[in-house]
Amino acid sequence: MAATSSASGLVTIAEQSGYQRTGRYEEVERLCPAFQKAWPAQVRCFEFGRSPEGRPMLALAASADGTLDAASARSKQRPVVLMQGGIHSGEIDGKDAGFLALREMLEGRAAKGALARATFVFVPVFSVDGHERFGRWNRPNQVGPEEMGWRTNAQNLNLNRDYTKADAPEMHAMLRLLNEWDPVLYVDLHVTDGAEFEHDVSYNVTPTLAGDSDLVRNASSLRDELLKRMTAHGSLPLDFYPSFVRDDDPQSGFVDGVGPAWFSQQYWALSNRIGVLVETHSWKDYPTRVRITRNSIISMMELATQHADAWLKAARVADERASKIGGSSVALVYGNTDRVQTVEFRGYEYTREPSAVSGALMTRYNNKRPQIWRIPLRNEVIPTVSVNAPKGGYIVPAAYAQWVGEKLALHGVASSVIRQGVAKTDVEAFRATSVKLSAATFEGHTRAVVEGDWKVEQQAIPAGSLFVPIAQPKAHLAMTLLEPKDPDSYLSWGFFNTSFERKEYMEAYVAEAVAEEMLKKDPAVKKEFERRLADDPKFATDPGARLDFFYQRSPSWDTRFNLYPVYRVAQPVE
Repeated sequence: MAATSSASGLVTIAEQSGYQRTGRYEEVERLCPAFQKAWPAQVRCFEFGRSPEGRPMLALAASADGTLDAASARSKQRPVVLMQGGIHSGEIDGKDAGFLALREMLEGRAAKGALARATFVFVPVFSVDGHERFGRWNRPNQVGPEEMGWRTNAQNLNLNRDYTKADAPEMHAMLRLLNEWDPVLYVDLHVTDGAEFEHDVSYNVTPTLAGDSDLVRNASSLRDELLKRMTAHGSLPLDFYPSFVRDDDPQSGFVDGVGPAWFSQQYWALSNRIGVLVETHSWKDYPTRVRITRNSIISMMELATQHADAWLKAARVADERASKIGGSSVALVYGNTDRVQTVEFRGYEYTREPSAVSGALMTRYNNKRPQIWRIPLRNEVIPTVSVNAPKGGYIVPAAYAQWVGEKLALHGVASSVIRQGVAKTDVEAFRATSVKLSAATFEGHTRAVVEGDWKVEQQAIPAGSLFVPIAQPKAHLAMTLLEPKDPDSYLSWGFFNTSFERKEYMEAYVAEAVAEEMLKKDPAVKKEFERRLADDPKFATDPGARLDFFYQRSPSWDTRFNLYPVYRVAQPVE
């Protein structure tokens, strides 16, 4: 091994200051190549992207045997563990703890043998522009460091809401990194907000509540062993995110469920791998939080040394199973059941009293008086939205093929361009019967919630359309992105909102003439119209709705209105 860290200049500003301060991003730019210089055979520093403000996004790969690129790791079937700090750059524990843990592993002082078994890829700061929006008051409900970065990137995007829609340049870079290295374990290092209590760290490990059976078993075992190790280190770890059901009310308890795929750990579970969200508690001081994060990193690397082969095997089996889901029922959304257990939670004595400032009932904690709270936890889940996967795959018409294809490629979802168009063929098409748009934007998008069903009809498939096979390892992710009722689909994120806007119309005087002609010549339409008048008073008293009744049945009606421009097919299309 190389010289000691002090001689190599690898001690962070955080460590030098007793973890009162954290360095600016220039420190990452200095330390990354310095680690490579100190351990040239075991460390590689590399840039994997550029931020919107032009900063380099840096990562370090570390391995005892010099397996320092993704191709080598793949050819050797070597497990990869990827950990990242600073996706929310105010929550910067992961950067300083990661440099410390990496240095200790390279010096042989921690997780001995881990780097001989697995390649460790470390991204010190994901949101590098957010990191440089530095200030003392960026995290008012967090104890230290003295200054820190900001929650969002320079485009005001929250990167931990961007995994599926992939708007941010930083996310493009991260998705390419994930698909290049294919880590069997992906760890996202955060600091939680919330109430005051004694517990100092929580771990959301996926998939544990639902998913492929082998992966669930392995992820659950990792979670349980991690909790034991962290307890032995003196922590009070939790296996769920400690956010109250009702904000600021401890007695409302907690819910642990299957979160949306816009979160890092849930996204990676859809790729048949294990994801871990680490959340130290914001009311612990910075030295304590960095120590806990360092212990978490070392513990997971030690577990990788013991169990990485089993994780890789489970991932391969899950890939194979995912490739065969065509035609079967697949859960898209999970909800919690009414089953409640009472947990003993290490909190503090508190009072609930009206606030003279806000007028609301406020909780005030006395952190000098620990108290056991007996409060409810709901953590049993069942599918609430399920669909049958297409037997063949999805068709994205040519007009949308380019941008959808680019997005799918970022996710590692396979697709191919259809060279020979088809004039008419049977497909499953989804026509929305109800569309509700969000009242306000979320992450820059007007989100959509639709009702409707897939039904067989004939549609043209133009040359240049995209075919997305269901028979692929990332089938579950493909369904998340393309099924209209999935809350993380492109439709739900509002990418297809123009499909639900009426663009053409019929003047009233024209509609009057069309209606009169239809009433004369089409008894079925006449009968249906008269029934609507008798049964629907709102319709009967709405002149526009009455004329629209006939417009929708005329040849002038836009047959693409409310048609989701993605189809499903029973057979592959070339």
